[in-house]
Amino acid sequence: MTRPMGGHALQIMVVLLAATLVHGGSPHTAVAEPPSKPNIVFILADDLGYGDLGCYGQQQIRTPRIDRLATEGRRFLDCYAGSTVCAPSRCVLMTGLHTGHARVRGNALVPLEPEDVTVAEILRAAGYATGIIGKWGLGEPGTTGVPTRQGFDDWFGYLNQRHAHNYYPDYLWRNEDRVPLDGNANGKREAYSSDLFVTEALAFLDRQQEKPFFLYLALTLPHANNELGRETGNGMEVPDHRRYADRDWPAPQKDHAAMISRLDDAVGQVLDRLEKLGLAENTIVFFSSDNGPHSEGGADASFFRSAGPLRGKKRDLTEGGIRVPMIVRWPGVVPAGTESTYAWGFCDVLPTLAVLAGATAPEGLDGISIVPALVDDPVPGNSAFGEHPPLYWEFHERGFQQAVRVGQWKAIRQRPAAPLELYDLSRDVGEERDVAAQHPEIVARCERLFATSRTDSPHWRVPD
Repeated sequence: MTRPMGGHALQIMVVLLAATLVHGGSPHTAVAEPPSKPNIVFILADDLGYGDLGCYGQQQIRTPRIDRLATEGRRFLDCYAGSTVCAPSRCVLMTGLHTGHARVRGNALVPLEPEDVTVAEILRAAGYATGIIGKWGLGEPGTTGVPTRQGFDDWFGYLNQRHAHNYYPDYLWRNEDRVPLDGNANGKREAYSSDLFVTEALAFLDRQQEKPFFLYLALTLPHANNELGRETGNGMEVPDHRRYADRDWPAPQKDHAAMISRLDDAVGQVLDRLEKLGLAENTIVFFSSDNGPHSEGGADASFFRSAGPLRGKKRDLTEGGIRVPMIVRWPGVVPAGTESTYAWGFCDVLPTLAVLAGATAPEGLDGISIVPALVDDPVPGNSAFGEHPPLYWEFHERGFQQAVRVGQWKAIRQRPAAPLELYDLSRDVGEERDVAAQHPEIVARCERLFATSRTDSPHWRVPD
């Protein structure tokens, strides 16, 4: 099932493996430059569940292009979003800091500051053209957090995550200019934002053929239009659901399925353009989601088993809220048709992309480079691997919640005074059996991690 490597691809793999330090040294040390800098495309879905794709077990919604991406690359079974809602998850993705240290730890409108170093800044300094299209959520107009002040050369989309609920907005942002959408003025519904984003992404690829590029395509599908949902009972805003019109499903579920299939179409268009331009072989493509599935706007995460075998959904720190699909394709380098149970998360993206680009990541990140998990098999005894450092989350809505994964163990505290819950994910991925009483030594370690993995900030403090 693994595609054989040519000499150049094998050379890239060897250099990357040699350059990457996972344990026993700093994962943020400057590394040797790979023989050829790959283009990087990171496609992020919005509220797509672990079980919403055919390649992750979905039986009713059709996702052929993403499923094909999985057969051409590596499917990760234990990858984690930065948070269980959009803004903090995207902050972790951009900065390599988990939510115990990140600038943004909830969906409040907190902008990134000049001292925050983003993956776009790292890649631009390494000679990459950097572009973001879609949804940002890390800085309002005029603040230090807008994409063009955080390392992106080109930007088009929604700054505000609430504005992004509306798929027929009357304006979007291009760089720092507000761009009216005449087709949506005065109640018209002619310009569907996700379609505009795909068009912009294809144009970015067309423009950037001659130098390495980083494209962050942050689509809003299949997030609900929450406001429309409150008005009509169906906030799954999509031009049509013709592919599912004959199904005996409630209208919101038909539209939810249509949004996911439309997301699949968008991914296919990007992949097709890379192929047409002759860029596919030297482009590493990541596909993931910002958090678990939602039950908003009339949608029901249980209807399609959108979390798969996992418990919970968006706004939960159980697995269903934070474990997400992750597919990585790099022809000839990332073994095709493979899967991995190596546990990693969004905080690892910045240091990983820095290694791929031959760049230097900042000191003091919470993430590590997981390049070995992309190009080799993370099996016991493989010297390139050790257990990932503990993965930590905190969430500042619905009170204060904490979670940590340490190897096979997952600990959750639902509120500050609540007892710690402990689950053995190797035997209980659905987090049905709390085994805290049987493993006091693991509980004690997780308690220490809860106490030491975070710092207060002006915006985020543990409530009294």
